[in-house]
Amino acid sequence: MSDNNEKKKIAILGSTGSIGTQTLSIVREHGDIDVVAMACGKNLKLFEEQLREFKPLFAAVWDEDDAAALRSATADLNIPIASGMDGLIEVATHDKSELLVTAIVGMIGIEPTIEAIKAKKTIALANKETLVAAGHIIMPLAKENGVQILPVDSEHSAIFQSLQGNRDNPISRIILTASGGPFRGMSYDELEKVTLADALKHPNWSMGKKVTIDSATMVNKGLEVIEASHLFSVPASRIEVHVHPQSILHSAVEYEDGSVMGQMGLPDMRLPIQYALYYPKRPELSGERLDLFKTGSLTFEKPDTEVFFGLSLAYDAIMAGGNVPCVYNAANERAVKYFIEEKISFTDISEMISEAMTEIYYVDEPTLSDILDTQKATFEWIDKRVEA
Repeated sequence: MSDNNEKKKIAILGSTGSIGTQTLSIVREHGDIDVVAMACGKNLKLFEEQLREFKPLFAAVWDEDDAAALRSATADLNIPIASGMDGLIEVATHDKSELLVTAIVGMIGIEPTIEAIKAKKTIALANKETLVAAGHIIMPLAKENGVQILPVDSEHSAIFQSLQGNRDNPISRIILTASGGPFRGMSYDELEKVTLADALKHPNWSMGKKVTIDSATMVNKGLEVIEASHLFSVPASRIEVHVHPQSILHSAVEYEDGSVMGQMGLPDMRLPIQYALYYPKRPELSGERLDLFKTGSLTFEKPDTEVFFGLSLAYDAIMAGGNVPCVYNAANERAVKYFIEEKISFTDISEMISEAMTEIYYVDEPTLSDILDTQKATFEWIDKRVEA
């Protein structure tokens, strides 16, 4: 273990979620990173356990009543606990942290990420909604502030890794892989009958509810297309989704000479998380190793964008530009919430996204304020659509 003064210092938004808990498992395993600030949503029991184990200098939760309850429960720790957006921003910009892990789900991550970039924190980005809705703001801001954005999504991490040593070579094509989710090969009629329990049975990955459902609709892959376009400055027309059920090739880059560089490994989110935390180093990581003899064949298929048209809507959104990607993201976020509450059907999710993209007003060059207004308008439109 390194001397305490040499430890990397990080902050985490969303420490109790899937990415957050796996980030902390890596911190725990290596013992050479200090978590100086943490934020969570509603899982106060787990958050209190995390505060007692990692003893950050600062913490935040969304609801002030929850913050008050947590202050009382952890009075012996003497950790300041804030709430609301101000609390998230304080975590994101904490003066002792070097790197911010944005493991929070949803567009709530945009403002803290912007403030962290202004504070010149390295960003380990797991919050894809930030780039989908506001990539045109985030990427120039990061460049202006000399801030590195290290992708945590397995696919974007794979692309990033495949670019190492090739930065001066133009990208001909990005091959973005997708597992196909639990409903690969189903007809639209079959999709109309699937349940919430069905949608939460991902064949390869262990993720939170929203991301798992997004994977089942393939909207997750649509979000990733938009995110990849911003991250790697590649037009969506040169990003091809390949359904790869084994989830071994996590994505690849084709260069102008026809060479394809990809990153392979078992489906374990700790790999891309650790790569972002320690970049450019690759410390040892516990767990099973890829055995290609055991894996056998790797297969690839074209996605069925007629059945899973949520994916093709992402290409429509990025071509339309302006605030349409924000509408795409916000409509999905709200529709998935209602699906989890079992108020709408599985196929309603993509249908509602499609409708919202034509119903919500268009803004050509949206500011952050426009993005937040678009989100609000989209949420309200979906709410009315469900109530009707």
